[in-house]
Amino acid sequence: MIRRFARPYARAIMDVVKSPEKANEIRHELARFEQARKASSDLQELYANPGIENAPKLKVTQALAQRLGLSEMSTKILGILIGNRRMNDLQPIVEALAEMVRAETGTVAAEVRTAKQLNDKEQADLQRTLEKKAGRKVEMVLETDPDLIGGFVAKLGSEVYDASVLGKIDRFRESLG
Repeated sequence: MIRRFARPYARAIMDVVKSPEKANEIRHELARFEQARKASSDLQELYANPGIENAPKLKVTQALAQRLGLSEMSTKILGILIGNRRMNDLQPIVEALAEMVRAETGTVAAEVRTAKQLNDKEQADLQRTLEKKAGRKVEMVLETDPDLIGGFVAKLGSEVYDASVLGKIDRFRESLG
């Protein structure tokens, strides 16, 4: 569920960059920054502390953005979020932006859990299969879940496709029921 405040930020980014492709690049850059922020308790504390002025936050943000190779536009967006005290809300903004980019490009999100790490060919095959099912482009988010034993579970919109060994065992168990 995307929080209400996130959509206006995402809409503003879409309006400023003027293309879903550019917005998608910004989205991935902001997501990389968010990963770095979440991975560091020091950064989390820095952005959460209202007692720290914006200037040091901006300085740290610019240094990290440069190290991550972020564009000038992404760095400016992060600066705006600091000014509006929304840095700790970056994840919902990235999610809202992803939703808008997918809507503009006719893409659907697929959350896929696999029993093992997939190689490039397996990922491409799975993506083609899901795109046939969806009837449009699919953006996959992959997660490894060894509890599945084998196969995968894909959530595509509101539909769930369970092609896992664990799912087959459960369905067999229910049929014996």
